[in-house]
Amino acid sequence: MPVYRAPLDDYRFVLNELLELDKQRDLPGFEDLTPDLVEDILTNAGKFCEEVLHPINQSGDEEGAHFENGVVRTPKGFKEAYKAYSEAGWGALMAPAEYGGSGMPTTITMAVAEMAMAANQSFAMYPGLTGAAYGALLATGEPWMKEQIAKRMISGEWCGTMCLTEPGCGTDLRLMKTKAVEQPDGTYKLSGTKIFISGGDHDLTDNIIHMVIAKIPDADGHIHDDLSTVNFFMVPKFLVGEDGKMGARNGVTTGGIEKKMGIKAQATCVLNFDEAKAWRLGPKPTPAKPGEKRSASAGMAGMFGMMNGARLGVGIQGIAIGEIAYQNGYQYVHERRVGHALTGPKEPDKPADLEIVHPDVKRLLLHAKSFVEGARALAMWTTINMAVARSKRPEAEQAGLLADLMTPVLKAFCTDQGFEAANNAMQVYGGHGYIRDNGVEQFVRDGRINQVYEGANGVQAMDLVGRKLGRKGGAAPFALFGQINGWLEENGKDAALEPFTKATKRSLDTLQTATLWLAQNGLANPNNAGAGASDYLRMMGITMLAWMWARMAKVAQAKLATNPPNAAFYKNKLTAAKYWMERMVPECPMLLERIQAGAETVMEFE
Repeated sequence: MPVYRAPLDDYRFVLNELLELDKQRDLPGFEDLTPDLVEDILTNAGKFCEEVLHPINQSGDEEGAHFENGVVRTPKGFKEAYKAYSEAGWGALMAPAEYGGSGMPTTITMAVAEMAMAANQSFAMYPGLTGAAYGALLATGEPWMKEQIAKRMISGEWCGTMCLTEPGCGTDLRLMKTKAVEQPDGTYKLSGTKIFISGGDHDLTDNIIHMVIAKIPDADGHIHDDLSTVNFFMVPKFLVGEDGKMGARNGVTTGGIEKKMGIKAQATCVLNFDEAKAWRLGPKPTPAKPGEKRSASAGMAGMFGMMNGARLGVGIQGIAIGEIAYQNGYQYVHERRVGHALTGPKEPDKPADLEIVHPDVKRLLLHAKSFVEGARALAMWTTINMAVARSKRPEAEQAGLLADLMTPVLKAFCTDQGFEAANNAMQVYGGHGYIRDNGVEQFVRDGRINQVYEGANGVQAMDLVGRKLGRKGGAAPFALFGQINGWLEENGKDAALEPFTKATKRSLDTLQTATLWLAQNGLANPNNAGAGASDYLRMMGITMLAWMWARMAKVAQAKLATNPPNAAFYKNKLTAAKYWMERMVPECPMLLERIQAGAETVMEFE
């Protein structure tokens, strides 16, 4: 049976000692965020994830979601767990207080989300997607929608989805065929097929609110292969009146659930919309004038707002899968005996030493630990920047740019590394990891989807290189490089920190060189940017975690100087920090060489 323990000690370290959360009380949503409140939320969320969600993770995977006679049912225990989750208020944690939520900032809600995703990714996706959906509704919906629908999603009475992908249209939304035809009363009749819809249908709630993108035909009834008429719509499974009363079944039916590699307890559905009643969210599109270039519709903003939140959430899932995989690998190597230590038996009276004595086993686990804890710090640092961006601080604009820059990095780098951590954990089990009984192979299967959905990781890399770097004249990377260089200058004379500052500087210098090369050569030949984008994103991920580890090493060294009772915790921090500097930062020069190779050879391939 797999194990899971909420990483509360590490969250206390990141939030209280590294980011000093109590000093952020001037930020929106942080005003009442006392240390006691944070401790209460994290402790109770951790307990819920350990005792309610984790015990049905493996059984839910084995049973899977069911589709019979057009009806979708979740595995045994999921309905009861969802009811308990909603009654405890976990789904309402981030919602505004005026709509029945707790108004907690993203820093707290993402911490809780990580624990839920680690304990049971399939389950956590149901309320997670509901949060993205009600967030979009609160941002773009009519007042009656916020009052009568969003509130019921926040309470957990109803769930929500994101309906984007179609059989012939994934990332390239220009190819989308789903259409929405306006009716005299201002609503729309929406028709088309959406696939891969997580939580698309289930038995957890009586109603499901679908957030759908579709094209509005022009005056002649034509759908254009561009983004000019793509709009955002609310389509309930059961109709809802402006008075909040639930009516007849809408024109939405489930065509089936996908037979997937992982997250089998998550009902990933094919949804068929047949003139379903839909409400447009956001402003009505303005037809292009004769000769005018057609541009993306205003309705796309709501969809991208929802998508960016989902991408951050998926990055958190990468951290989560790395955490639970690491925990199980760590436990196993302290139980399994195999061979003797290379320097001689550690336990001569035993037939073999514990597996943990072997250097390569330590390497596999330390790689996972250094990623998970470094990425957790980066994610929390990013959520602080998101809050600063909404504040009145003078650095608000810069913080917003930094958070925007980190979104594709967190989504892609964290899911790549999370999957690698799951593979590493499976490796330390040997053949026992490949069989289902021990549960670690589920983490590999579940974690693989995180690299694919909400924009595959190659798409995230192109977003970083093609959009984020050059926005506002390169303001975001300049701001980032300035912050890291400033910290290095401030701490450069600390001899104890030299192993960390020196390696971080090496990584940063390489990243700056790569940024300049892409700016020069990517513009001259866009294929150069495309061929080097994934390597560049990985380099930025390595650099950002190097900086996070350097900062954590400083905190750990200061704490160890006080002889704390939990000194082992801080010593392990320094070990993980050194690992990242010694084993990951050296990748950066290699990645730079690959980027500078350009696109010629890649593009020769037919």
